[in-house]
Formats: sequence, C-alpha cells, structure tokens
Amino acid sequence: MAGNKLFSFSPRAASLMPAAAVALALLALQPQAWAFNFEDVASQAKTLAASPYKKPKGELPKALQDLGYDQYRDIRFNPDKALWRDAKLPFEVAFFHPGRIFDTPVRINEVVGKAVRPIAFDPKSFNYGANKINPKDMNGLDFAGFRVHYPVNTPKYKDEVLVFLGASYFRAVGKDQRYGLSTRGLAIDTALNSGEEFPLFTDFWIERPEAGAKELVIYALLNSRRMTGAYRFLLRPGVDTAVDVKSRLFARENITKVGLAPLTSMFFSGENQRSPAEDFRPEVHDSDGLSVESGTGEWIWRPLLNPKKLLVTSYALSNPGGFGMMQRDRDFTSYQDLESRFELRPSAWVEPKGKWGSGRVELVQIPTPDETNDNIVTYWVPDAPPKPGVPFDFEYRLLWQKDKERKPPLSWVTQTRRGHGYLRKPDDSIALLVDFEGPALAKLPADAKPEAVVSVDGNGKLLETHTIRNEATGGWRIALRMTRNDTSKPVELRGFLRNNNLTLSETWSYILSPD
Repeated sequence: MAGNKLFSFSPRAASLMPAAAVALALLALQPQAWAFNFEDVASQAKTLAASPYKKPKGELPKALQDLGYDQYRDIRFNPDKALWRDAKLPFEVAFFHPGRIFDTPVRINEVVGKAVRPIAFDPKSFNYGANKINPKDMNGLDFAGFRVHYPVNTPKYKDEVLVFLGASYFRAVGKDQRYGLSTRGLAIDTALNSGEEFPLFTDFWIERPEAGAKELVIYALLNSRRMTGAYRFLLRPGVDTAVDVKSRLFARENITKVGLAPLTSMFFSGENQRSPAEDFRPEVHDSDGLSVESGTGEWIWRPLLNPKKLLVTSYALSNPGGFGMMQRDRDFTSYQDLESRFELRPSAWVEPKGKWGSGRVELVQIPTPDETNDNIVTYWVPDAPPKPGVPFDFEYRLLWQKDKERKPPLSWVTQTRRGHGYLRKPDDSIALLVDFEGPALAKLPADAKPEAVVSVDGNGKLLETHTIRNEATGGWRIALRMTRNDTSKPVELRGFLRNNNLTLSETWSYILSPD
C-alpha cells in the first residue's frame, strides 16, 4: 500500500486484462504483501513535487474563524476518546480541533500491522466549553494536529510529551520539563527580504505501538510552494526525550536558502539585557544562548539578545558536531515566575547523523515588544541546498534536555552581564562580565592565573581586560571594558580562558547590537 489510498479492484476491469496482469493485481490486494514505511511517504512527496503546488483550503465554519485565543483553548479533546485508550497501550494520542489560526486541514492515519486506517474527525470527541458552537456543524472537518502522551514522570499518569500543531511546528518535553521552544520540519528563506515560506505537514501516519513499547514511530508528508518532503520521527520519551528525524526533500524549483533542523525560541530580557519596562522578573526567556559544537573541537556560546533591529549572524562550519538553543540558567531566582517556570523549559540539541558537509549555523534575532512572540530562530544552512529533480536526504537527533544538557568538556559560560564601564564616574564605555565554570577550571592549582584571550572587531576598542576567580561558584570571570566607534553598527567580540597555552573553556562569542 502506498500512502493512505485504498486499492479498488473492478471485475469488469479484470475481464479486459491478460491473465498474468490479473494475477499481479490480485497479489497487490493482499495486505500481507505490503508494509507502510518511509519509502511510501517519500514516493508521495516525489509525486507531489512533480505537480504544481495547490494551497490547502482552510474553509472553516465562521464560528471557528472568529474564535479568540481563550475561546479556542476552551475547546478540549475528551481524553476518553484518545487513540489506544481502550487498548491500554503505553502511548496515547489526542487531537486538536481546527479553529482560529489553525485552519489548514491535517489528515491523520493509524498504521496497524500492514494496514493503514484513516482517523476520522468526530466533533463528539470534543467539549466546546462556553463557546456557542453546534457540534453538528462541525462534521466533515479535519484535525489541526495531535499530541502524544506517555508516562514520563510517573507510571500512574500519561504526560503530554510531543505536540504537532501549526505548519511544520512540533515540540517535546522530557522528565520534569515544561513546554518552551519549538522546532520545525523545515525553514525556507527565513529573514530574507523576499519573505519566508512556511511548509506544512499535511498528512501523518502513526504506527500503533506494541504493549510495553518505549518508542513511537510517526511519518509525515510536508508540502509548500517550492518544496515537498517525507519525514520519519522516532520518539523516545525519557529524562532526555529524544526524537530521531529522517527526511527526504524534493524541490519544485530552486530555493535561495533552506534551513535544516530549525529551532524557534523566545528571548525578551536576561542578565545581559534588562527588561525595557518595570518587571518583577529578572529574566524572561525560553532560551538564553546558542551553543555550537564546531566539529573541530571548538565549542561556541552566543548569548541571545532582544535587538532593536533584525539581527542575522552565522558560523561557517564543515560537518558540525551539533548545535542547540539552550536554557543554561536553571535557578528559579533568576526568573521568579511561578506560572511560566522558565527554569524548567527544555534546551533543544540538534545532533547530525552522518556528514552534513559544509554550511553554516545561522542565528536570527528579531525585535519583540513582549514575551508572547517567538523571536529567535536558528538552523543549519547547507552550502549545497536541495535542487529540483534530485532527492535531498538528511538525518539528525533532537534531544530535549534539562538536567543533563549538552555542554563542552572543559568549561562553559554560565552568565554574561552588561553595564556601564565606570560606575562612579560614568562615561561612554561598556562593561561586560563573563563567568565560566567547569571541570577544567576546578582542576586548576590554587596559584593558577588563567589568561583571558579577548578580541573585538573594528567597530570596537578594548580598553582593559581582567580575570578574577569567582569564589562564590569556584569558576573564573572575565571582566572587560570597551567602547564602540559607531553605535548604529554592531560589534563582535570573542573570548576564552587559557592557561600556559592550554585552552580551558568554550569560546564566548558576543554581539553588541546597534543602538
């Protein structure tokens, strides 16, 4: 069986066919002769790419189009109707109702053994709350997305661990985590003047798990004006929830920029950038930095910003070891938000499988007036993007982490703080304080004095640099003071700790955004 299309066989058609052809057709009808897999989705994606793009029609009843944020949230799926609830399997699947901005139809199928069964939308599976909606008017719709439940925190309750909702967005959590940043199947022309193209996951196939299963397989078909794709997701919930992603892309036409394994997060304020308005919370962000493992042994840390203008930077690499949006600060006192609990938001680490070749990790930082917007995006841009007529394969693992986040082996940046250069006699200089911690620093002799290796680009001038032992943490601090020449342009800085020509830390890579 290919896709979710069911075979039909006409006796009249059989009478017009040679005996051998009839035999082959009958053989094709036998369920045991076929098993749905990644190649079936790839075949659909290839066929789709050979035809002109047709935008999905999001024709929803007016009652669903006019829903506000809270009204849409008041439509709730009945847990008793969850897929596999009656079978008492370790995984369950619940569904999202279409409405508001989620107006693109999403078709969802269950793969059972060798067969594919479409899951029909049923308004009786939803509670419409205080909304004045007649369920009878909801017949004939498709879903907006779905979520996967699994007992990751306690065997007595199936937690929500993975969500697919909106375009090609999805996000996951592990043990003792709260939802934060998201990821996508693909990013196209992000931050270009031509405008961004948002591919959609239009069809899903979910494999029915065995009793006692600890992993779940999900297939998805991606479509957009210039790209189609087949995806396979292998979900393994746990302390660090892992999602193995296998993809094959087919381009309808040439594309300027393709972003692989895109991560989307929020940074409003932090230790290096105070809130523009009075706020009882010292920091507000889902992620506080971009971490990059270069593949050559160097680790790079770029603290995030909420810039006043669009800011796009990148790191050119060959065969990266990985990259991720990290929430390194896990101290509640840094956030003081009992509702959002930012300290429990996961970090997301992208670990390439195989060689990704040459390209760049690009970071897009967008101005945001509040915390309701995801304003940070990062992804891998290959130097050789997908070409029309040529399949483009890539694989990676996504790790959603909290207590055992991926970090460099020597030492790492724990915070970056910014202030005036001279506090008693203010001038136009800027002070930056960077703290490092890690095993390489903990092993230093008591009389060691690490050296700060700091550089600044042509738009800045370094006035002084010091290293100071941080007795409160056992780590070391780089304290530097600088000025910049043109405040309308950014300044790039880099720094790391060294002792007797031995590197002790990752590279702190900071950008002062334009005023």
